[in-house]
Amino acid sequence: MVQVERATEADDGLVAALARLVPQLSPGREPPSHAHVAEVVERQTLLVARNDGGAIVGTLTLVAYRAPSGPRARIEDVIVDEAARGRGIGEALTREAMRLATEAGVRTVELTSAPEREAANRLYRRLGFDQRATNVYVWRPL
Repeated sequence: MVQVERATEADDGLVAALARLVPQLSPGREPPSHAHVAEVVERQTLLVARNDGGAIVGTLTLVAYRAPSGPRARIEDVIVDEAARGRGIGEALTREAMRLATEAGVRTVELTSAPEREAANRLYRRLGFDQRATNVYVWRPL
C-alpha cells in the first residue's frame, strides 16, 4: 500500500529521497540542493508517495498557473523508484495531482513523457490524457 501526501517542508529525508530519485529520471542531473527543494515545496505542489515503512518511493510536481486563457496546470518530474515500479505508485501520484487540479478549477493539465517510457505513456492514456498533435520546443539559456 502507498500513501500520497503533499510535502510541506524540505526536511533532510525529502532532500535525500530526491537526491536518490532525480538521477533515475534524468541520469547525469545533479540532485537538487536543500534550498532548491525548499523553493519547490514553497511555490509548487510537490507530492510524495510513501511505502508502508514511510520511505519515499515516488514524487510528482504539480505546477498550477493562470494564463490569459484560464487556469492551467502541468505535471512535472513524475519519478517512481526503480525498485518500486509496477505497484501503482505513478498512478496514485497522478490521480492525486488530477484531483488537486480539478479542485483548483484548472482548464487543462499537461504533461510530457518520453516515448521510450512505454508504461508511463500507457498509464497517462488510461487515465484520460490525450496525446496532443503539437511540437514541443525547449530553449536552454546556457
